[in-house]
Amino acid sequence: MTQTMTSTTRADVRPVSRWFAALILPIGPAAIALLRYFLPYDTVDDPATITTKIVGNLDRGSLVLWLGFIGILTLVPGVYAVGRVTRRRAPWLTAIALLLVVPGYLALPWMASSDIFIWSAGTAGLDPAAITRAAEATHGSMDVAGVTFVLGHVIGTILLGIAMWRSHLVPRWAAVATAISQPIHFVAAVVLVSHTLDLVGWGLQAAGFAAVGWAILRMRDDDWEPLP
Repeated sequence: MTQTMTSTTRADVRPVSRWFAALILPIGPAAIALLRYFLPYDTVDDPATITTKIVGNLDRGSLVLWLGFIGILTLVPGVYAVGRVTRRRAPWLTAIALLLVVPGYLALPWMASSDIFIWSAGTAGLDPAAITRAAEATHGSMDVAGVTFVLGHVIGTILLGIAMWRSHLVPRWAAVATAISQPIHFVAAVVLVSHTLDLVGWGLQAAGFAAVGWAILRMRDDDWEPLP
């Protein structure tokens, strides 16, 4: 008589997912913090000035584009990880925050597309006046993307900071740092026009998210993701 014993072992990937979430959390905000600091132009500059500054600083513009690429890849996974931490004790607040923040971050490629075009055209040696005219001929989706990004990431991050406060899983300073980070960014970009203050604003979000990452590392696997 032959007995066949079949055992199925399911790999537990929760430790890997916790480490991945913890490591990726601060990368996106930190990348955007550096991007805003090294940006070769001011947010309030007119199109001709933006073109002139990018074309006149192609190496710096290239660095900014790489930082934007890193941010685009990591911001959404990072904010999703924060939501996993806060949703148990602040489910509705977390849901509303993510409904605002995630579309805002997903609109970033549209926001970066004009800078990519200007950098490419400048690298090719095209006339700055012609580059400006082409850059100004934007599609309507660019305007929608701009509104989606501004409202989504500013208001959504404030709400996410409040959700972090209510979750009691991170220090209070981390929740406050996250909540005030994007208002500071808005003031730095539009009102005071300070790249250094912009670095501080996004840097506060990176610090707040790093604190969430530390909390995730200290969790048990079952607290991070209960087995079915």
